[in-house]
Amino acid sequence: QLQASGGGLVQPGGSLRLSCVASGRIDSIDGMGWYRQVPGKQREWVATTHSGAGALYGNSMKGRCVISRDDAKKTGYLEMNSLTPGDTAVYYCRVVYDGYIYWGQGTQVTVSS
Repeated sequence: QLQASGGGLVQPGGSLRLSCVASGRIDSIDGMGWYRQVPGKQREWVATTHSGAGALYGNSMKGRCVISRDDAKKTGYLEMNSLTPGDTAVYYCRVVYDGYIYWGQGTQVTVSS
């Protein structure tokens, strides 16, 4: 239902753009959020895009990422810049639709020289 992509290996200071495509019964991606998780730690909120509240960012990547979405394509994006090794994690997208919570399968981001 949610397919995340765009992760990979990037050098410190580099950039990546993650994508998340909704399909199936998900007709709206309003409120799409991005989260990340490091093994052994809790999943951490990164950003959310909402029609009413706009773009909201957590402290972990505030100022270094931009969330956006294309409703016609049912695709959300997370543009990340100035990446550091501390940003290494699996990144997940999430949508709440019709009372259900949908998670993407996660895409690995590794920041290393």
